[in-house]
Amino acid sequence: MVVLAGVAVWQGQTTPKLGLDLAGGTTVTLTAETADGGDPPAEQMDQAVKIMTQRVNGLGVSDAEVTEQGSGNIVVNVPGAGQSRVVGLIGTTAKLQFRQVFALADGRPSTGAAASPSAGPGGRDKGNGNGDGAKPSPSSSAAPSGSATPSASSTPRGRALSGALTAPTPNPSGPAPSAAPSGPPPASLPAGLPSGQPVPGQNYAGVTDKAVIKQFEALDCYAGDRRAEGSGDPGRKFVAACDQDEENGQVAKYILGPVRVLGESVDDAAAMPPNAQQGQPSWSVSLEFDGTGARQFGEVTTEASAAYQQSPTSPRAQVAIVLDGQVVSAPSINKGAITGGTASIDGPPGSFDQQYATDLANVLKYGALPLEFTQSSIDEVSSTLGSDQLTGGLIAGAIGLGLVVLYCMFYYRGLGLVAVSSLLVASAVTYLAVVVLGEGMGFRLSLPHVIGLIVSIGITADSFIVYFERLRDELRAGRKLRPSVETAWKRARRTILVADAVTFLAALVLYFLAVGGVAGFAFAMGLTTLIDVIVVFFFTKPLIALLSNTRFYGRGHPLSGLDPKRLQRAARKPSATARKTSQEA
Repeated sequence: MVVLAGVAVWQGQTTPKLGLDLAGGTTVTLTAETADGGDPPAEQMDQAVKIMTQRVNGLGVSDAEVTEQGSGNIVVNVPGAGQSRVVGLIGTTAKLQFRQVFALADGRPSTGAAASPSAGPGGRDKGNGNGDGAKPSPSSSAAPSGSATPSASSTPRGRALSGALTAPTPNPSGPAPSAAPSGPPPASLPAGLPSGQPVPGQNYAGVTDKAVIKQFEALDCYAGDRRAEGSGDPGRKFVAACDQDEENGQVAKYILGPVRVLGESVDDAAAMPPNAQQGQPSWSVSLEFDGTGARQFGEVTTEASAAYQQSPTSPRAQVAIVLDGQVVSAPSINKGAITGGTASIDGPPGSFDQQYATDLANVLKYGALPLEFTQSSIDEVSSTLGSDQLTGGLIAGAIGLGLVVLYCMFYYRGLGLVAVSSLLVASAVTYLAVVVLGEGMGFRLSLPHVIGLIVSIGITADSFIVYFERLRDELRAGRKLRPSVETAWKRARRTILVADAVTFLAALVLYFLAVGGVAGFAFAMGLTTLIDVIVVFFFTKPLIALLSNTRFYGRGHPLSGLDPKRLQRAARKPSATARKTSQEA
């Protein structure tokens, strides 16, 4: 109890978080977009609902609802106000691609005037709740001037896979000095480079699509949305794409080759904390490919490494990581092919925080949505039940607890104090557990949870009764109290464990097979069943062992509930049925 209370205070949350039905939340309507403007296929909508549900569960948000309404609309309800970030991440498409770089330039167009520098960070903004999954620019205050000359402090853009493109080769690139190539960085944008022109030593060799070259030269990555037309289409052989965010006031743009690895080949994704010893200064997202993805990633890194050996300044030495049509990063592969089937996505120091890395890993883990979605509406909604129902539920719980207390005191007398104190301890532990889980994993208390907690009062009382009756049976048989405490416990604990195991298994099956409120009820019942085992083993039994050494309980006071004479007399007294049977005989 002290540990749980300390954790609750440390988290800054001392009251349970409430669910949609008791406290309201955020609701958003996502509308599917199709190429022909018609209704999306039912199979794709079902898949989208499934993926969104997995994402919301992966974010640790309890009691959220994802439902399809009408044709092409998905409504997401998330408990708690101000949940636009969560809703946005749920609806992010999250199409991940790996493409080889064919050309690199500053993000301004080569024809026409340069865009206003203020438009740079005004494109996509990660974590702002608009659902695009972008990340805030780490250096928006360093935006370039309106001239066509890039910033003189430009730095390499090979800033991902810095510590986790592992096995069998070491880290190919990244901010760590030991990982930097010996030659000039191929992703560098030198000062004085004309806007929109390829980096010196690079050209359009190998790019067979003239339209993409024209699009690349006219592309302005400093204005508006940084998603270039067609940049997220896996069917296009060549695409022009912008960097997802700027670095040192500069945004790069690329011509990328065919898709070499798709996000569907990602088996798992996880957020990884900084590790300075491995040259990983900020949070990153670790990826694990399946067999096909590992083979494909090995092939593209083999080609990129060969290009680096021929010319360290060749753009084809880079492999771009493209998320929803924007380049997250484009590291150089300078130390051989990477065939271990693992990779990571990271950025410069401080660019990836824990929240962004966790959110990105979550959306990548469950795959891309089959459709593009736009937010039709987003609103804050009030509770569906309100405080009256919560008050009623709490009153019902208090009445149930009171009846159990009265019964225990009437039937077990002084021993009933042990049952009452055990119930109070179980209630306190349950309350603190709900508070800690609310802050730690997003658990929110809804009416089904309240019902599950009330039902658990009887489950908890059952365990006490089993032990008490075993102990009283020993006393009825004429044994002393102190040895009976241990003998009765050895016989009762197996029954208690078996009964709680059956209840917990039932709750577990119900939790995984049911949805919504039924799953919430099962979670609460399973939680309180575990707490019941802890309380009985570490409070109830030790307390009785201590009380057996006192004069009141140890000598069997008539009001203690452990009076041997009274128990033996009750055991010898025949019942009314037995007396009638004897008289008839």
